[in-house]
Amino acid sequence: MPFAAQWDEQKHFPVEVLRKAAGLGFGGLYCGHDVGGSGLSRADGAVIFEALAYADVSTTAYLTIHNMCASLIERYGTEDQRQDFLRELTSMDLLASYCLTEPNSGSDAASLQTTARRQAGSTDYILNGEKAFISGGGAADVYLVMARTGEAGPKGISCFYVDKDSKGLSFGRQEDKLGWRSQPTSSVILDDVRVPERCLIGKEGEGFTIAMSALDGGRINIATCSVGGAQFCVDAAQGYVSTRKQFGKAIIDFQNTQFKLADMLTKVQASRCLVLNAATALDSKAPWASASAAMAKRFATDECYNVANDALQLHGGYGYLKDYAVERYVRDLRVHTILEGTNEIMRVVMARHMIKSQA
Repeated sequence: MPFAAQWDEQKHFPVEVLRKAAGLGFGGLYCGHDVGGSGLSRADGAVIFEALAYADVSTTAYLTIHNMCASLIERYGTEDQRQDFLRELTSMDLLASYCLTEPNSGSDAASLQTTARRQAGSTDYILNGEKAFISGGGAADVYLVMARTGEAGPKGISCFYVDKDSKGLSFGRQEDKLGWRSQPTSSVILDDVRVPERCLIGKEGEGFTIAMSALDGGRINIATCSVGGAQFCVDAAQGYVSTRKQFGKAIIDFQNTQFKLADMLTKVQASRCLVLNAATALDSKAPWASASAAMAKRFATDECYNVANDALQLHGGYGYLKDYAVERYVRDLRVHTILEGTNEIMRVVMARHMIKSQA
């Protein structure tokens, strides 16, 4: 995207560009045609998001989050909710944010403390709590909020569709981040926010299942954003070392440089294969889909960040300057090993699957 560097520098959230992308079908990739969606598979989405991330990781990453929210309503919402909510999301007339993480609940999502209690004499819920590090926070129009309606642990969590204009909903300061600067990030604060029963997505107590379902897709999407960004870095590095001369010849003519480029491309291609394998597993509802998503996320986000860092190194001192795009890709890709479940947690998910499969 020609303005990606400008958006990064100015911390500009390109809402109008996102809406133009929605006009091409990118606002509801996994939603049905009857609500304005594209009806595509996870594998299709992985290819699309990789191509978009090649140009701008940060903006594409927000687009994946918006799609994740829409897909949850598509999958778990009632037919009335699909018809009422999804058209404005697939068109991106309304932007969506996903609210799971809390100040004291990151990797241990089942311990979240935000509450949703039935109001006496009413079917409405009253939500109280705080969500942290929310992409789109303060700018999005819709917030899918995971809140506790029952007992401690995963079975007491439910999912709610919360409108930005709800009384009692407010936002913390915009975080000043290393990367992902073309999308806003803030805390989301709920102070006696009234939510009607019709905005409960799924059933009471189904929220943790919904959240984990979202994360399977989210992990694949973040992994494919890493692949797209890393592929750009490989191409940029190859272009740079082909023209940069030292000791009387182009840097690419040194065997050490050739080996480095070959290793970088291998890491990108291996990551791409793992991502597409995981997306296919999720599409087919394979029992190993969650483990495959975790594996793809762990490997791709680690190795693609390393590729971006190697690309910066091949640029030498110029790679550290904002005149060259690789430094932005290094900054944007760094957070991918942390969000959607840290890569340490991805190893836990994979190990649990291995142990369960052996039992």
